[in-house]
Amino acid sequence: MADKKENPVTSAPDLSVEEMATKRAEITKYYEDHIPSLETQLQYETLLRDIEKTRAERLQAQMFITKSMAEPPAMPAAPSAGGAMSKPANTNMTAVKPGSTTISGTPLPKSVSPKRVLKKKENATN
Repeated sequence: MADKKENPVTSAPDLSVEEMATKRAEITKYYEDHIPSLETQLQYETLLRDIEKTRAERLQAQMFITKSMAEPPAMPAAPSAGGAMSKPANTNMTAVKPGSTTISGTPLPKSVSPKRVLKKKENATN
């Protein structure tokens, strides 16, 4: 197998008590030095958030006012006379009776046959 190599970063250095105290003091000083700039950044971010929130509320109020003052939508107009759906259904149509050769007195063309009607059987199994 390959030889194992220890990672020097993961191994904890052996520091004396005085070195640990010195390191802790350096870290504390670093954070204390940066706290004022972080507080300023927090104040900046908070102000930006408040501005955006106020802007959104103002836009929402404007939309509400616009919708409430608008006229109700008009009903859609009927289709124009040129459209396929504009022609009214023929109300003079009558059903063709079986065996009939005329519709309302008008003879049927030879190519048109009247609709056939099936007769009911009393016993449908036969």
